[in-house]
Amino acid sequence: MGGTFDPIHHGHLVAASEVAAKFHLDEVVFVPTGEPWQKAKKKVSPAEHRYLMTVIATASNPRFTVSRVDIDRAGPTYTIDTLRDLHELRPGSDLFFITGADAMAQIVSWKDAEELWKLAHFVGVTRPGHELHDLGREDVSLLEVPAMAISSTDCRARVADGNPVWYLVPDGVVQYIAKYGLYERDAMSEPGNPGVLPSVPSRGH
Repeated sequence: MGGTFDPIHHGHLVAASEVAAKFHLDEVVFVPTGEPWQKAKKKVSPAEHRYLMTVIATASNPRFTVSRVDIDRAGPTYTIDTLRDLHELRPGSDLFFITGADAMAQIVSWKDAEELWKLAHFVGVTRPGHELHDLGREDVSLLEVPAMAISSTDCRARVADGNPVWYLVPDGVVQYIAKYGLYERDAMSEPGNPGVLPSVPSRGH
């Protein structure tokens, strides 16, 4: 499951659980983007914060793991590189790539789009009431997930406005956001202010 996860919320976790059940997946690997090229002009929290929030959010589910492949790779994050790296790390595995249906609509413009279809079965998730497009391909599936009505954008805005995000994001993520002052209005208005970064050694790929 690829995403910015800024922050990860219950919609992401429910979507991962629903897709895992529907497609009988052995594991869901959450892959926070390193430098999301689609959001190059938007403020995105430092990758280490987003990675650690994802670790906290997924820690209680033995079928959920988190990968640093996109964070430890230099340069902009492209899905094609993510899938190539995961195939090297998990040779012989059948990969499913879970992403938001809004991102699915842009997939034809992604880097090396034609090769993407050979590397994974794509699953687009969205909230009920939003029109879905499967691009007319058998290797694309679509799934409505009610919890996807929660959005990272709304969570960031709530924190900036001083409103609670309890029960929208996992409890540990609420506490992490507060500890490092993420998404507070002053921090969001200063592009160069990443907050206090935790000290975490690089684990490589």
